Amino acid sequence: MLCVQRIGGRVFYIVLLAMVAGFLALRLYSVLGKRTGHEQPLPKPADDRVPAAALPRTIDVTPEVREAAVRPIEGGAESGLRAIVSGEPGFDVPRFLEGSQAAYRMILEAFWRGDEKALADLVEPDVAHAFGESITARREAGEVLENRLVSIERATIVGASLTGRDARITVRFDADIAAVTRNADGQVIAGSTSDAVETHDVWTFARTLKSSDPNWKLADTDEA
Repeated sequence: MLCVQRIGGRVFYIVLLAMVAGFLALRLYSVLGKRTGHEQPLPKPADDRVPAAALPRTIDVTPEVREAAVRPIEGGAESGLRAIVSGEPGFDVPRFLEGSQAAYRMILEAFWRGDEKALADLVEPDVAHAFGESITARREAGEVLENRLVSIERATIVGASLTGRDARITVRFDADIAAVTRNADGQVIAGSTSDAVETHDVWTFARTLKSSDPNWKLADTDEA
């Protein structure tokens, strides 16, 4: 009789555990739900990520910071970024991307308004010369640009390299730009005042690591 009671008690205990497990599974399903295709992308596998060493070694690397750093990086750039971090451990990937977007806006706006002095502080001499020639031609034609950067939809690091202490990082910018060109009489001769155009630029920034100048400068431009 005692044996039967023990067996019955064990069966009841097992059934109770199964009920609890089923309840927890149901709660988990209700919280996570089914994937509809509109959710945020799942984190990449660890093998596809830039290692934590790519972030500053003086701060705690949280999952949020690590994910923010690695999502906008294409696989081909990872080895170059690791080399740059090794050459200058304080290099911060998220901060660089934020700075590159600010530089993208500042350089475009300076070029559009023909501000060669501002450009000289933001770009390498070869790029400044090319921009200067375009600005001069525009002035001689009496043309004025009324362009506006509406938004930067995405900035992605697509390449990185280190040669000696000379670092180069290439960023692809997917942006919307409203572009209008007026002639000397103020008439619109190109573009639209109402429609923004999707643009895809590939810009390469350069800097000498461990130099006194902390700024990256635009060294090359291209279209995606």
